Amino acid sequence: MREDIFIESDFAYTDTRLACPECDLVHAIADINEGEQGRCTRCGALLFVRHRNSLDRSLAFALTGFLFFILANMFPLLTFELDGRSQSNRLIDGAIAFLNEGYWELGIVVFVSSVLAPMMVLIVLISLLLPLRLNRLPFNPQFQIRMLMHLRPWAMSEIFILGIIVAFVKLSDFAEVSVGLSLFAFVLMVAATVMAYLTLDDEALWSRLDEVKS
Repeated sequence: MREDIFIESDFAYTDTRLACPECDLVHAIADINEGEQGRCTRCGALLFVRHRNSLDRSLAFALTGFLFFILANMFPLLTFELDGRSQSNRLIDGAIAFLNEGYWELGIVVFVSSVLAPMMVLIVLISLLLPLRLNRLPFNPQFQIRMLMHLRPWAMSEIFILGIIVAFVKLSDFAEVSVGLSLFAFVLMVAATVMAYLTLDDEALWSRLDEVKS
């Protein structure tokens, strides 16, 4: 089986056309098999990929990410020790601290972006893909797909990890900082979520929905 397939070029924008993100050349979208890729005929940029066992792999990553999310909320992220005093912080403690100080708008944003949105993304992926794996139609799949698209920009776990790294470096100058188990679980949750997105094939998803409906 070929690893990639080049697509015929055209100049009309329709539902069956796709513009190259690098050079803007418009291509006709061709049917390709699992494991193949669509590349631009002008610059060779990757247009789309058909992953093998896309839905099963995405479901596996989503389930793994959800398990890591539970672990990330059960143990401390970081533990600070200064002058004999120790304090541990969980994933949700940042949002609670802002709420207790009266910065409720910032607290809500932190809670949504670091806890609620990442959790909902994983739940929606599982509730969408698991019934399909069991040959059953998910509840209102169109609504779940739209929800997934709206939730994705709010799930900013990667930014939260960068903030934790910066805090770790800064606080290490005047306090003893130790990394908790939750931080490793949170990083693995983010990695699993990213892989769930990367392996999810939209065409395979809609084809599977049509197959289960019939």
